[in-house]
Amino acid sequence: MSRLGPSPNQEQTSQLMRIGIGGEEYQIHYNDTGGDGPVVVMLHGSGPGATGWSNFYRNVDAFSSAGYRVILMDCLGWGKSDPIISTGSRSDLNAETLKQLLDGLRIDSAHLIGNSMGAHSVVAFALSNPLRAKKLILMGGGTGGLSMFSPMPTEGIKCLNAVYREPTISNIKRMMEIFVFDPKNLNEELISSRLSNMLGNELHLHNFISSLAANPKQFPDQSSRLNDITAPTLIIWGRDDRFVPLDLGLRLISGIPDSEMHIFSHCGHWAQWEHSERFNALALSFLAQS
Repeated sequence: MSRLGPSPNQEQTSQLMRIGIGGEEYQIHYNDTGGDGPVVVMLHGSGPGATGWSNFYRNVDAFSSAGYRVILMDCLGWGKSDPIISTGSRSDLNAETLKQLLDGLRIDSAHLIGNSMGAHSVVAFALSNPLRAKKLILMGGGTGGLSMFSPMPTEGIKCLNAVYREPTISNIKRMMEIFVFDPKNLNEELISSRLSNMLGNELHLHNFISSLAANPKQFPDQSSRLNDITAPTLIIWGRDDRFVPLDLGLRLISGIPDSEMHIFSHCGHWAQWEHSERFNALALSFLAQS
């Protein structure tokens, strides 16, 4: 199983779709590499300026080259998808959005990869659509609740909320430096791209704050329901994650029956970016297992 042809790029894979959520119509943006291979959906985190492509651009080509059809969904309230205020569970909202997207594309089931908020969304989707979730890969998220060892909200979450309230370049740089273990790996192009994504739709920033005001617990604790997840699951964490502490990852592996875990050292909240080559090899090996 391998891809023929050139590597997919952001512009050529960009797509739009109209969907219905809660009786309202919304437009969502997604990237789709196409092809007839098994489908892998990648869901981004909740950081300001996040998009499917910005979170997973170091992973798309490896999965596409291995023969997978890769879909990157911009959740409502991020990227080129429509603005929304979430007054309930953001995890459930994103899961329903994904269901509508898969329905529109006539995709029965898919492997799901989620980072941070994306991992919460993957868990919510797997719980509500168990027959449509094939294998799960969760990084830096998946269930809420308090850490036993780290004060919460964590340093990273405090910085993230500060950027939403004051989207200055200094706040963005500070947040990005906490995303990763070694800030020397960041560059001006990445930070500028993040700023451009943020300012491309400032209503997303305001709506995020309004959502938190309406419901501070956007990502509910699913610990009591993890045993209901039947999909084989790979949990990946950064040992040095300053956004979501490692012990929350341990809660996932203790709760999901068919799960295994890999912990990257010298790694923050962005395992798929900081250790992209090793992440790609690990994830592809997991998906290939019968």
